[in-house]
Amino acid sequence: MTACAPEPVTHAADLAAELGALLAPASLLRRNEPLARRTTLRVGGPAEIYVEPADESELAVVLRFCRERDVPIFMLGRGSNLLIRDGGIRGVVIHLGAVAFSRVEVDGELLRCGAGAKLKDIALTAKRHGIGGLEFLEGIPGNLGGALRMNAGAMNAWTFEAVASLRFMDYNGVAHERAASDVDTAYRSCPLLKSAVALGALLKGRQSPREHIEAKLAECQQKRWTSQPKEPSAGCVFKNTKAVPAGKLVDELGLKGTRVGGAVVSDVHGNFIINDGTATARDVLALIEIVRTTALAERGIELETEIEIVGED
Repeated sequence: MTACAPEPVTHAADLAAELGALLAPASLLRRNEPLARRTTLRVGGPAEIYVEPADESELAVVLRFCRERDVPIFMLGRGSNLLIRDGGIRGVVIHLGAVAFSRVEVDGELLRCGAGAKLKDIALTAKRHGIGGLEFLEGIPGNLGGALRMNAGAMNAWTFEAVASLRFMDYNGVAHERAASDVDTAYRSCPLLKSAVALGALLKGRQSPREHIEAKLAECQQKRWTSQPKEPSAGCVFKNTKAVPAGKLVDELGLKGTRVGGAVVSDVHGNFIINDGTATARDVLALIEIVRTTALAERGIELETEIEIVGED
């Protein structure tokens, strides 16, 4: 089979110029934006076209533009649970980093939060208003949009357990709101948000004494800092299996400390691959394959990656 030739650079440049002409000055558009610094693992190539829309109307412009021209879209949050290959991402990478997407508003025991809001900020806002039940969010690196898309979890709690309703935008640029009970979710997944963009959610908590909230936050922080490595990582690499937790399996296989280039299986937690500061995405992918191959050969267990792997080789 003959490999497809790379897309001409001029095509991407023309697309970027055309899209830029449609956006307001408050929106940000860049070509060949480095993405490694925008991920917690600190590896990966650039975005062909990178956009930070100023608000929802600008996001709608971007989504309609991409749909009409059949341009691939990738939503980038804070870059946790993500591995971008060294060739970067073709098409348009959208990041909801503007203030309009990061607001957190309190109404009684409810918090209306934008998709760009940091999970830690949501947890701390809830604490200031005496709202409990959201402390687990402090232990999840990332923003709300990514947590919704992955139904992220920590401390035996899951994001959608705290969601009353979800706001999202389809690729036609139309916003919708849906009760959480009408949104299908699964382990580390919200299928709806694979073909739509999370705009935010109404989170539900409960009134709780401040000292109880502070104690729970401290417990989350302590567990995170004592059970997870401090070096750059993408979080847990593999989904837990029915037979054994992935980290325990890696430990039992004696793979802690295994290295490929600058990528190393953490000595602190076997389900983390860390970057010693020199790793490439290719190093990480090779190390993932070593772990998967060993688990299958020695235990008959086929490990499935939990992190999202995207981009071009």
